[in-house]
Amino acid sequence: MNLLKLRKAKKKVKPPFNRQNAKIHAKLGFMWRKPRGRKCKLRRHVKSRGFLPHPGYGSPKAVRFMHPSGLEEILVSNLNDMNGLNSEKQCVRIATTVGNRKKVDIQKKAEEMKIRILNPKKIELRGVK
Repeated sequence: MNLLKLRKAKKKVKPPFNRQNAKIHAKLGFMWRKPRGRKCKLRRHVKSRGFLPHPGYGSPKAVRFMHPSGLEEILVSNLNDMNGLNSEKQCVRIATTVGNRKKVDIQKKAEEMKIRILNPKKIELRGVK
């Protein structure tokens, strides 16, 4: 079975890991925190209290942190970061801190190198055509 398909199937089965008492106290939020209480039922794995994250829920190591297309994501913030990229194995995500002028340059260079951009922008600069 393809490892990307296996990862997708495992993510469907994975339960939501919610913080204990997140439904009761809205200020806590649902972001996971490990239960550490002495008498905590979630920590003691009482059946109805929810699930704890374990290594068995993880995706295969070969496809971990990969884009669903099967390409490795590379975060780019300037033109020098694009040197030495492989268009068959890697794709580019432009950092959010990059301004419009550099985005145009990065997109042009990616077209020349035939590298896929995951977050392309339609940009029109004054004076640039």
